[in-house]
Amino acid sequence: MKKLQYLWEELNASFWFVPMLMLLITIGSAIGFIYLDSQIKYSTDGILKYLLPASVDSARSILGIIAGAMIGVAGTVFSITLVVLTLASSQLGSRLVRNFMYDKLNQVVLGTYVSSFVYCLIILSSLKENESFHFVPAISVLAALASAIAGIILLVIFIHHVSMSIQSDKVISDISEAMSKSIRKLFPDEIGHEEEEKTAPDTDTLKQKYAFKQEVRSKRSGYLQSVDGDGLLGIAQENDCIIILHHRPGDYLVQNMVLCEVLCNEECNEKVHEKIQDDFIIGKVRTPMQDAEFSIHQMVEVASRALSPGVNDPYTAMACIDNLTSIMCYLTGVEFPSPYRYDSDRKLRVIADNHTFTGMLNAAFNQIRQYAEGSPSVMIRLLEAMISINSFARTSNQKKQIAQHAEMLMKAAERTFKENRDLEDMKDRFKLLAKQLNPG
Repeated sequence: MKKLQYLWEELNASFWFVPMLMLLITIGSAIGFIYLDSQIKYSTDGILKYLLPASVDSARSILGIIAGAMIGVAGTVFSITLVVLTLASSQLGSRLVRNFMYDKLNQVVLGTYVSSFVYCLIILSSLKENESFHFVPAISVLAALASAIAGIILLVIFIHHVSMSIQSDKVISDISEAMSKSIRKLFPDEIGHEEEEKTAPDTDTLKQKYAFKQEVRSKRSGYLQSVDGDGLLGIAQENDCIIILHHRPGDYLVQNMVLCEVLCNEECNEKVHEKIQDDFIIGKVRTPMQDAEFSIHQMVEVASRALSPGVNDPYTAMACIDNLTSIMCYLTGVEFPSPYRYDSDRKLRVIADNHTFTGMLNAAFNQIRQYAEGSPSVMIRLLEAMISINSFARTSNQKKQIAQHAEMLMKAAERTFKENRDLEDMKDRFKLLAKQLNPG
């Protein structure tokens, strides 16, 4: 089931799936319209005589013009898309190419023009005129005219959409929305049932209870894209064993690297190892399906490029910090799932490599802090972000991690700020945070 879900996500996010689906529907529609034309006898009296073609030559002329225009516009749309991808890759980062390619409107626009071209070709092939038989698919031609008008409207919408989509504020907003959806979907991400007491069994003690400790290794190199938790839980129950995961989605694996350890009382055969390996989906690139840090890294890349000497755009970096602050404030209230997963009989079956608040906070702000050294406005905004996140923090560990980031920011400011007043502003915010952390 997990693999089917993964395949559907990949198809739904691919650039070619929607256009191909539209093309297949169009071919079926063309055949249906031709059949309809062959069965219906209609009169061209009244308003219809101005809309329906009166002869094969007029129908052929209309369809030829529409087909030529549609394939020409399709080439233009494809060229514009490539230009946008180039600009996005060079200015905002190559990770964002995925966002532009998988934009549904871009796919629908390309699919519309290609489908209209193919539709016209099919209708053209149905035109018949000889001494014994005369066939003009008038309704089919009328449908082609309607698709041409819709194509013109869609072209205007597409140009507006493209001009908006390459603006940094819109890009950051889209990434933030995707990041928010991804985080809310993945937390909590349960495999089996979480132990209510949240007890933490000692791994070394567990290993001593089992006669065999076997390592399952990766079949290939690449990024771990998805893990079938239910499948692993079922294998562990079937073989009465414990599976200890060493990686989570987003990690890069090298061929023959240890994926997980299997603790069992009877040695597992190669078939069991293959089943476990099949529950790990490895690909060439990272995907957001189970990778909670994917969208965060996209936002961080935009901020890092904005802070580079060649771009030097602190406002974009600060916008990225604001959006990252929002998602980290949400994560302070999230119940991060325990790595210990139990079956329905409350027996430990899987020990997962789960995300933590510390890891997410580091992923969001470490690189930005490193690139922001020497930029007082961005450093001050980072410290303000720590103040905002701390106001939502619920646990002592969260406050401890926030304090560590604030200390690193303060040390970097003292080391790189050249203006004393900028440093004083930084110190004022640091004192405010310290007062929040230690109200006494």
